[in-house]
Amino acid sequence: MPAAAQQTFFLDEFAHKQFNDVNPDYSGTRIYFDSADFVARIQQYHDDGRELIGGYAPFCKHIFVPNFTGARLGSLAITQENRHLLRSAYSRRRPEELPVLSRHAPTLTAETCRLIVRPNRLTAPSQDVQPVPEAKFLNCILYSRDQLMKEYEAMPEKGDPADLPEAQDEDYETPMQPITIMRNSLGKAEGGSGVPLDKDTYEESAAFWDTHAAILVGQKPSGE
Repeated sequence: MPAAAQQTFFLDEFAHKQFNDVNPDYSGTRIYFDSADFVARIQQYHDDGRELIGGYAPFCKHIFVPNFTGARLGSLAITQENRHLLRSAYSRRRPEELPVLSRHAPTLTAETCRLIVRPNRLTAPSQDVQPVPEAKFLNCILYSRDQLMKEYEAMPEKGDPADLPEAQDEDYETPMQPITIMRNSLGKAEGGSGVPLDKDTYEESAAFWDTHAAILVGQKPSGE
């Protein structure tokens, strides 16, 4: 939506796919909340003193706010109890991009947001399903308007999925997925931001995602 002059925040058109099942195949954090009210709440948190935190590049900022939407966690630690749930697939966020490999744990449905967990075959069906917990915080990842315009010029249909909230328990930035770092380093023409790959950042990302998996809501991953 267009940003008014007094607004610090706005939702890029591509970001609307995350709200209220606009795109049922979206595999990241789902937000069941009016999108205009969501932006207004984030703006109010900022007006009340919630600071913007620097991100992985000068054009990227974060604002961490309490999870007022009821959004479920977007990833979970891998354990012996849920390891058998892990799946992998190649997918892309939009037709112009190359497909990438991702690992995820599927939920039953977007409505229940539940994981199938079967520690043993004798477990009663009612105990087979565990709800994905609500996140404590929303990490709203923000790109500058100038950066978005540069990326639009390189890929007009792109939008930018990094302008989306992530539901998490930490009130600080957790590592982006290794493939996201790779895609960013490929440049704007391939759907990335153009930030060169930093080896230390990549190693930190690989270590985190070696022990965590994204929670998939929907029928298939969507390149996130």
